Amino acid sequence: MWRRRRPLRTRLALAAAAAVAFVVVCVCTAAFFIVRYELYRQLDLNLTQSARLVAQQNRDAHPGVIAGECRFLAAPACAQVVPADPADDPAGAGDPPADPAAPGERYTLPVSDAVRRVAAGGSDGFSADFRLAGHPARMLATPYGKGLALQVALRADTVEEGVRQAAWLLSAVGAAGVLLAAGLGYAVARTGLAPVARLTATAEWIAATRDPRHRIELPPPGREDEVTRLAGSFNTMLGELEQSVTAQRRLVADASHELRTPLTALRTNAELLGRAEQLTPHQRERAASALGRQLREVTGLVNDLIELARDEEPQPLVEQVRLAGLVEHAAATARTHWPAVPFTVQAADPEGAVVAGVPARLSRLLSNLLDNAAKFSPPGLPVEVELGGPYGAPELTVRDHGPGIAAEDLPYVFDRFYRADAARALPGSGLGLAMARQIAHAHGATLTAEAAPGGGALFRLRFTPGQQPP
Repeated sequence: MWRRRRPLRTRLALAAAAAVAFVVVCVCTAAFFIVRYELYRQLDLNLTQSARLVAQQNRDAHPGVIAGECRFLAAPACAQVVPADPADDPAGAGDPPADPAAPGERYTLPVSDAVRRVAAGGSDGFSADFRLAGHPARMLATPYGKGLALQVALRADTVEEGVRQAAWLLSAVGAAGVLLAAGLGYAVARTGLAPVARLTATAEWIAATRDPRHRIELPPPGREDEVTRLAGSFNTMLGELEQSVTAQRRLVADASHELRTPLTALRTNAELLGRAEQLTPHQRERAASALGRQLREVTGLVNDLIELARDEEPQPLVEQVRLAGLVEHAAATARTHWPAVPFTVQAADPEGAVVAGVPARLSRLLSNLLDNAAKFSPPGLPVEVELGGPYGAPELTVRDHGPGIAAEDLPYVFDRFYRADAARALPGSGLGLAMARQIAHAHGATLTAEAAPGGGALFRLRFTPGQQPP
């Protein structure tokens, strides 16, 4: 719930700040313990050196004379010798006094059972903290001959003060690091998400205005990152969306333009038939015939538009199709529609021309190509269909012997509703070749148009090896 209430920038800033703050706290804590350990280790080294110095200076003296000024006012260290058994006191002083700092008493350093064990040889020695005369001190107990232990103590004021200062300093550094981490986390989140914010603003602007022409500004080359690639992909998507919207608008405009004339004619003929009693039988027959013809044209145009609205082929209908049989069937159908135009079919390798596709859609593609070729072929001149190409990648060509395609019309022959000046008087809606190319593209094939050698138009359909409909 908390994550859903917070924006991404805040969550990212908090996550970055928390990570950096955790590292800062861990580093400061580790630094504190390292400083504390090093200070006390140095104090223990000083105690060890003091113990060696006391032992060397008093190796010929009686143990009972080893004693320093334990008020820590003059001597650098305080030392005393303690036996394992209190009855064996080197100076015969007995048990230690209640106040170890009281002057004139034998023991000025605290004597514990642990010290007695060191004297008895049960331990190699140890260090301990205590307070003497109200001051912090540290003591080292180490074996001193048979049945004796040497205690050496030093004041630890400077060590404790150093530890305390280190704690305050590292706490201040940690707090400053946490605040700096928060500021840097916010700055990193703001800077890192700036492209995402621009992308979001662009998407919202496009959603509000429905204008896909806007683009996200990209950094110069050489500074690409993941967000930049995302922005580039978004710009590419916007380009595709703009093309799709433009094509959709053009399709609607062209369709409305193409439908206006036949619908007007339909309305005119329907109104005439509505006054049938005023018409002669011949006039009624002509109006009814024209109405039926126009209905067929409108129906064909609408069906073509529905076919063009499909982007993919239905996968359940995809199968292995032998193009040779499909071409023969399309040619036979074309002969019945265009009896004055001969169709010749030549297949180099009928068995090898097998592709994956929808037979009905491929048949529609071939029929559109053959009808287009027959429409421009003079009576008596053939439409030549050749099927060849390497195994697994068949190629089909359809050639007519008509006037051909003008150079200025060649780039637009597959556009929807495009009709060259020479074709405006011929029947058709200008959707056949557009539909043929769409079907070819849906089957992973390419359909191109070119001028045929010696005159006429040549359409070439190439299938890609191993290509499946999407």
